[in-house]
Amino acid sequence: MLYFGTPVVLISSSNEDGSANLAPMSSAFWVGSSGMLGLDETSQTTLNLARTGECVLNLAHAGLVAAVDRLALLTGTPTVPDHKLRKGYRHEADKFGAAGLTPLPSDKVAPPRVAECLVHLEAVVNRMHPFGEPGSGVVAIDVQVVRVHVEQDLLMTGSNRYVDPDRWDPLIMKFLEFYGGGRNLHPSRLAQGWGVPRRAPVAES
Repeated sequence: MLYFGTPVVLISSSNEDGSANLAPMSSAFWVGSSGMLGLDETSQTTLNLARTGECVLNLAHAGLVAAVDRLALLTGTPTVPDHKLRKGYRHEADKFGAAGLTPLPSDKVAPPRVAECLVHLEAVVNRMHPFGEPGSGVVAIDVQVVRVHVEQDLLMTGSNRYVDPDRWDPLIMKFLEFYGGGRNLHPSRLAQGWGVPRRAPVAES
């Protein structure tokens, strides 16, 4: 498994009925004002992005680990695909409610932001294309960030542009386990659903 660790992003998007979908993912990277997202082609988020062309990337901090884990095995797709059923996924229409998170209006896109997140990136889709080997079931989605919201306390003193890395503690998922501040934070439902063995606890010296 090549899953060495990336920040957890809560992607909010708009369903066909106008309600909000919220999904955790951790296959994302950014260069300049562009981002690349790796998503299951059957997910409600992918369907929503293909239809509406917009989303919000809400970057989760380590303190949100329990809320993120509550979303781990939920899907907004009414008919759960077989490959997700086998892992224990179930349909949930109200993802914000299930996670205990609060929707917040966005400025330039329809999907709401997550009030509890300290960083929100409003984005529009540039293009989508298959990713990986044939039949992988994964799509790569190229997005353009059109509005950035960063909690003032995260910024370097005297700057409104640069985040202080010592003040930003992102929630990281590596090998399907949650990490923050360099330590394992919380048991992962996703790891359980995917059949990843729990690592042995490290004895304290």
